[in-house]
Amino acid sequence: MGIKSFVLPEGMVKKNLICGDIPTARSAYGRSLNMAWPSALEAVFVSLISSVDTMMVGGLGSAAISAVGICTQPKFILLAAIMTLNVGVTAVVARRKGEGDTAGAVRTLKQSLFVCFCIAFVLNVLGEIFAPQLLTLAGAQPDYIDTAVTYFRIMLIGNFFSSLSLTMTAAQRGYGNTRISMITNCTANLVNVLMNAMLINGLLFFPKLGVMGAAIATAIGNFIAFLIALISVVRTDVRLSISNNISWRPTKKDMASVSKVWSSAFVEQIFIRIGFFLYAGMVARLGTVLYATHQICMQIINMTFSVGDGLGIATTSLVGQSLGEKRPDLAFVYARIGQNIALVMGVLLAIILVTLRTPLLSLFTNEKAVIQEGQVIMLIVAITSLTQPPQVVTVGTLRGAGDNKFVAFSSLVCIGIIRPFLSWVLCYPLGLGLVGAWVGLYIDQISRAIFYMCRFFSAKWTKVKL
Repeated sequence: MGIKSFVLPEGMVKKNLICGDIPTARSAYGRSLNMAWPSALEAVFVSLISSVDTMMVGGLGSAAISAVGICTQPKFILLAAIMTLNVGVTAVVARRKGEGDTAGAVRTLKQSLFVCFCIAFVLNVLGEIFAPQLLTLAGAQPDYIDTAVTYFRIMLIGNFFSSLSLTMTAAQRGYGNTRISMITNCTANLVNVLMNAMLINGLLFFPKLGVMGAAIATAIGNFIAFLIALISVVRTDVRLSISNNISWRPTKKDMASVSKVWSSAFVEQIFIRIGFFLYAGMVARLGTVLYATHQICMQIINMTFSVGDGLGIATTSLVGQSLGEKRPDLAFVYARIGQNIALVMGVLLAIILVTLRTPLLSLFTNEKAVIQEGQVIMLIVAITSLTQPPQVVTVGTLRGAGDNKFVAFSSLVCIGIIRPFLSWVLCYPLGLGLVGAWVGLYIDQISRAIFYMCRFFSAKWTKVKL
């Protein structure tokens, strides 16, 4: 009975919650995998490309790794409003798809894209002006802050185009077109790597620009992503097309549903970004070598996150569509299937990370001090990977249902309070240094997993109206 409730669709939902026919295991898993594999492949590929990016910069030394790494949290602070908007876009488009309201899905895309353009323009201009102050606040050290400012300002040019492409692909994912997002991001990141090779090291007739070359390559990749995403929504032979007479002007009625998710998601992102910002700044102050070690291990743990994120994107769409069809039981089934697949992937990743931790670290740097410092951290990364993918799928379920108020509250407690406070105590007063910071990260991950699973099994998320 226990195995049946864990693996088979008919055992995943309580009988009193069933609203209709439950699909067979073959059908349910097949639909989940068909939608999940493009998103999962995209997320893993993008994470791999990001890792290759760090490897290429890593050849320039610890200061270069730190200069690029210190820009991560400020970049995501500026992207926070866009990312939260896109949570609403995906959830609402998926819900409209389930309701059979294609015109409503298109209105959501067009009006959200207009809002995205305005927000992205203002935030990126502010980022260009206040780049030195942002990076100093993030913990940039004197030996690399000038390089970091140059990298950040160039990267922000591409950030504007990236914001627009993210909104377009968010709508496509909600509609179930996960392959378009995969093609967009994979192609753009391949361009990024190619340009990295040319501009960082000065291959062929290109100048050797070092860290500045990495920033230019990132901006070019982001622009390519924008062009591909734009092509996918201007075509007249697809349903989710902006080439029609539907107004671009945001209306209260059409944006109300997006705003309902967006507002809670924005609060969540504030807590996440403050927590991550404080956490990254605290680690940065440990010194250049330890921060470089931290950045490399963060690149590796992002691989485990990307697996869960890819599966979570598909689950978000399936959950939203099922709720739009008035089938909360199916939403529950597809969420459980996503969790099961993510758990298996997490176990496999943990085994790989433990057995190959030294070769993996060596891919990023040849500095013995960094590799040595990373040995224990990699064990923490492996343990974290056991629970991270299922946790990410579960939060994707809650977001797909529009239950972002609970997600925001969990982020406040776990990321905004537990991670930075506990990491600081372990890192400095108790003297554990970088290991203490990573133990704090692990406790944050476990705390969130418990919060999300309790909410998931309460089934309250199935009653959220959009």
